[in-house]
Amino acid sequence: MFNFEYYNPTRIVFGKDRITQLGRLVPPEAKVLVLFGGGSVKKFGTLDKVHQNLGARQVVEFGGIEPNPRYSTLMRAVKVVRDEQIDFLLAVGGGSVMDGTKFVALAANHGDNCEDLLQHGFKPVPVAGAVPLGTVVTLPATGSEMNHGGVISHGAGKYPIFSPLVFPRFSILDPTLTFTLPPTQVANGVVDTFIHTVEQYVTVPAEGRFQDRVAEGILQTLIEIGPVTLANPTDYDARANLMWCATNGLNGLIGAGVPQDWTTHMIGHELTAMFGIDHGKTLAILQPAVWTVRREQKRAKLLQYAERVWHLTAGSEDERIDRAIEQTRAFFESLGVPTRLTDYGVTAAHIDPLVAALEAHGMTALGEKREVTPAVSRAILETAL
Repeated sequence: MFNFEYYNPTRIVFGKDRITQLGRLVPPEAKVLVLFGGGSVKKFGTLDKVHQNLGARQVVEFGGIEPNPRYSTLMRAVKVVRDEQIDFLLAVGGGSVMDGTKFVALAANHGDNCEDLLQHGFKPVPVAGAVPLGTVVTLPATGSEMNHGGVISHGAGKYPIFSPLVFPRFSILDPTLTFTLPPTQVANGVVDTFIHTVEQYVTVPAEGRFQDRVAEGILQTLIEIGPVTLANPTDYDARANLMWCATNGLNGLIGAGVPQDWTTHMIGHELTAMFGIDHGKTLAILQPAVWTVRREQKRAKLLQYAERVWHLTAGSEDERIDRAIEQTRAFFESLGVPTRLTDYGVTAAHIDPLVAALEAHGMTALGEKREVTPAVSRAILETAL
């Protein structure tokens, strides 16, 4: 197992009607900016509950944070923070709102040129301070409610930001707030959580036995409850398990001390930026292709995945790997998520521009051993057609 440090200060407040705890979680004298996306938090009463439970605090709203939050939108929120002298941020929504709020927290005290915050990749952003923030989660998927990272869209690219200063002070996870989600968003969340987990698990052996077992538990739980929570959105136990899997899939626990991949995510970002395909759907397209192309490099962990997650023990090693990849693809398809580029109108003619975009954004040495060159990415995209 690799050396590691694990730090996670986020308080999780989980369960029905836990939004009532806002009054004790947000500092009593805070001037709060509530950030959200579209109209669903208003339509279904979540925003009203937020206001009710913030009590007499001064509250300002900022709506319209889009999926794949855009730098230009977030900079308008930064202006509100500065003009209104906001001292606490509350993200109400899914991963995009939470990611965007983290950027706002970092940018608010950074000065006029905030584009440079997008240029540090997976290294911590060099800032001295950030506006404290909390979250009310309405879409289980990204794990942003319990980590210190986010992804911001700017121009034709998607850029990661990381800083220990933007761990949420708290996150409220009420599964009932997710009951009204459209099925496609729920399916995307299941896939996103699944791929977050395998990006940290299906790599190379590193004697992270605890991390592996927890990852396998998350994957098996998603396989069990994914179809259930789509078929019955108000099944509290199914949705609660999805929500907790999503949080633990990317809060740092299963990735501590083990190699991580993230090839699928980095190539997927280019698909979203170029074609507007939902993030979760890009992952379902690419993951089977990544494993097909890199099966030799990942052989040991693919066999472990086949046995422990899908219970595949019969046949040759290659047969078991093939079946594990096929069953993974079938699982995504069972959620109503197509798994081929051509399902979204992306053809062989688009591969050159996609590879060029990866090169332009510095994505030229991906994977757990930095072996995924543009040529390998091309092979992955061709396999995903």
